[in-house]
Amino acid sequence: MKLNQKQTILVGLAFLSICSFWQMYDNIVPLILTKTFHMNETVSGAIMAADNILALFLLPLFGGLSDKTDTKIGKRMPFILFGTGCAVILVNLLPVLDNAYAAQASPLKTVSFVIVLGLLLIAMGTYRSPAVALMPDVTPKPLRSKANAIINLMGAVGGILYLGIAAALYPNAKTQGLSHVNYQPLFIVVSAIMFVAVGTLFLFVKEPALVRKNQKLEEAHPEWNLAEDDGSGHETLPPAVKKSGAFLLLSIALWFIGYNGVTTWFTTYVSQVMGQGLGGASTCLLVGTAGAILSYIPIGMIAGKIGRKKTIQAGVLLLTFCFVMGFVLTVNATSVSVLMYLMFALVGLAWAAINVNSLPMVVEMCKGSDIGKYTGYYYTASMAAQVVTPILAGTLMRTIDYRILFPYAALFVALSFVTMLFVRHGDTKAEAKKGLEAFEDME
Repeated sequence: MKLNQKQTILVGLAFLSICSFWQMYDNIVPLILTKTFHMNETVSGAIMAADNILALFLLPLFGGLSDKTDTKIGKRMPFILFGTGCAVILVNLLPVLDNAYAAQASPLKTVSFVIVLGLLLIAMGTYRSPAVALMPDVTPKPLRSKANAIINLMGAVGGILYLGIAAALYPNAKTQGLSHVNYQPLFIVVSAIMFVAVGTLFLFVKEPALVRKNQKLEEAHPEWNLAEDDGSGHETLPPAVKKSGAFLLLSIALWFIGYNGVTTWFTTYVSQVMGQGLGGASTCLLVGTAGAILSYIPIGMIAGKIGRKKTIQAGVLLLTFCFVMGFVLTVNATSVSVLMYLMFALVGLAWAAINVNSLPMVVEMCKGSDIGKYTGYYYTASMAAQVVTPILAGTLMRTIDYRILFPYAALFVALSFVTMLFVRHGDTKAEAKKGLEAFEDME
């Protein structure tokens, strides 16, 4: 059994578009809120948390709805096309309102910006779970970690595209001293990336045929299913599997509290603590994303020897160490150093170790008909954490000191190591043996 590399790359285009958008959103929107609209860190943090609040309801809702959807173009594709189309239109209204407010401030423009932002977040929420659920829909269980490595590579490419464009369009020399920065070119480019990526996915991925093919294969391998017949013909998960799933979701929430705290506030942190502009922060994040891309295959080889769970735990320990070093390297610095680049490269390695293996562990613990719903649970756990962390981290930085960001992140990531000790399912032997060896013989 081999993984179809071309098919998985095409499926990953949806995740590429999503990651490109969220990388821009997390980097630029806090700057707009604090510098154009002059909101304090608590208020802007609350607005930044709005996407996560909406996601608590939207992601499992639309993941579950897509499970029950049946159209000629598939279960997931209608949600992907509709959500992307709406998002491409709405995202380009944000810099228009930002520039208009900078030219002449008014409460109406502030309200309009927040309303458009809310509609954009709803549009993104309608298709995130269906887009991610498409991979396990068309991939046999033993190959999902391998496929998820490619999906994460595609997401990282989306992040790289944004960060490279941002660094090129907005170097420190161009933005330093400006009272307002026009981000419209950046928003146009990112929306074009989203449109092209999802358009290509629709043209070349025939979802219904691929799903039927995968269902036939999984029917021939009932041993892949962790669910049990409850005696009435319905499949249920054993209590031990449910317990593992609960601790895994808690672990996901904890490491996202730490990691997203840094990704949300890092551009502002660099500006306040180090006096650096968007270009310096984007370069650091670009190095981190590049580190993740270079790490996926080696991480798969390691997972092939020690398993998903231990690979995740190693990533958690490394990420904790990196955030401690982030504090040491930035607390008194006035410019980005080579050691900071190295630290962010290791952050990419650590995050790759966690991300490649966590979603497959979640969907491994569900029935085949519930993939969209459990994908929603995965994102609900991460988004629930991110509801808390922009507000909490922003408030702590405002009331105590901006330099608390990295110790805060290190603490919560370290706690996820403890909760992972109680996760005992989702680490299949077949995947643990081979990791990403299929990269060598993919078709």
